Order: sequence, then C-alpha cells, then structure tokens
Amino acid sequence: MLVRAGRFRLYAAVAKGGFRRYSTYRVATAAGVFTNTVFGVILAYTFIALWDERPGLGGYDQSQALTYVWLGQGLLTVMSLMGGGFEVELIERIRTGDIAVDLYRPVDLQTWWLSADIGRAGFQLLGRGVVPLVVGALLFDLTLPAEPLRWAAFLLAVLFGVVVSFAIRFLVALSAFWLMDGAGTSQLASLAGVFFSGMLLPLNVFPGALGEFARALPWSALLQVPADVFLGTQSGAGLARLYAFQLGWATVLLTAGRLLQNAATRRVVVQGG
Repeated sequence: MLVRAGRFRLYAAVAKGGFRRYSTYRVATAAGVFTNTVFGVILAYTFIALWDERPGLGGYDQSQALTYVWLGQGLLTVMSLMGGGFEVELIERIRTGDIAVDLYRPVDLQTWWLSADIGRAGFQLLGRGVVPLVVGALLFDLTLPAEPLRWAAFLLAVLFGVVVSFAIRFLVALSAFWLMDGAGTSQLASLAGVFFSGMLLPLNVFPGALGEFARALPWSALLQVPADVFLGTQSGAGLARLYAFQLGWATVLLTAGRLLQNAATRRVVVQGG
C-alpha cells in the first residue's frame, strides 16, 4: 500500500511538472491563443456559409456547428492533434540512445510519459482552450451547456480523449526503435489525427461508410466524442456508450504500447555513442 501511494505521489509530481513546464512558455501560449482565435473566426464564417446552404447538416443546427468550431480550436493543442508533444522528445531520446538511461530508472516508462502528458494537457486546456471558446461565445451564437453536470461530463470526456491521444502518440514514438527516425510516422499520425478526429469537419457530416469508418477509429475519441458530450447530443445510455468507446480504445492502445515497450527493451539500439 505504501509503495502504491509513493508511486502515485511520484506520478502526480510528474504531472505537476508537465503543467509547470508548459506554463513557462507564456509568449508562445499567447501567440497560440491568437492563432487559434483567428482560425476560429475564419472557420466559423466558413461553417455559417455551409450551414446556410445545408441547414441541419450532420444533425447540427448552425449554433451547434459554430460551437463545434470553437471546441475544435480549444482542444487542438490539448489533444496534440497536430503532434509536437512528448513524442518528439521521446523519439529523439530513442534515436540518440538516451532512452537506455530512462529504461534503467525505477519507474515505468509509459506511466511516466502519460503523467507528464496529462500535466501538459491540463495547462493547454486552461492556457489555450478557454480563451478561444470565450471569444467565440462573444462573437457568435454558441450552444453552451446550462447544467454544471454537462460541463463535468465534458471534462471527463476530454480526460479520456487525452489518454487515447497519448496512447496513439506513444505507439508512434516507440516505432523509432525499429525505424530509427519516427518523423515520418509522426507526420502520418498527425494527418490522420486532423482528418479522422473531426478537426476539419464534424465526423457526422461524413457520408455513408466513410462516416461510419471514421467514427469507429480512435481519433474520433479526441474531438468528436467530447464535442457530442458538450453539445448534449447523447445522454444516459448514449453518454455511457461514448465513454465506453473512449475507454475501450484507451485500453487497447495502452496495452499495445505496453507490449511494444516490452519488445523494444529487448532491442535497444544506441546511435551516436
């Protein structure tokens, strides 16, 4: 029991360190908020034109569609939809061989990076997620939850989405053990994340089999699912199914990451010294 408590405190400290680390980049955060807000305005007017032509597209009215736009801008860096998170550092440590030091530490590699990434996501949610949504609410007619419980349900969906996002990027990073350079894999994963998360358009808009396929992939747990929770399109059993979908993918991907990590530790290749 004491060992478990000690490990929990350790990983909580790692998460806190991840939060504090990203909070030091204040200028970059301010620039990111500005960029997200500008792109949010551009996308919002694009969606207005689209929904004027196709009212009710994807099952959303125009207000819900505009809300989706600003949720996407708010969650873009929280979910690392375009990459650039811990996986860049981990890939570099694998490439240089510094990963050997990490593997000798008396901590679990996967849990360590997950804790740090949760801390990062927490800062990004507060630092770059809140302001664009507030600006969007001031400029446009958004559909915002009136019930505190729905806000809580949304935050839980965001947490589950962050875990799924981490699990995907952890697998991408571990590919560097075999490829020696995970840049290509990381770029492919980022492209898939932007498209299949619903960042460009809500997945509900995708037609037929493509829509079903996109909604079944893990990337939909990063944006589409939290957005549906926020917009209240599902409740009761439907909400439970959304959570189960996220947790299911998190379990599958984290397990795959664990197995790949075990395989990788048996073939650490040190480059550059």
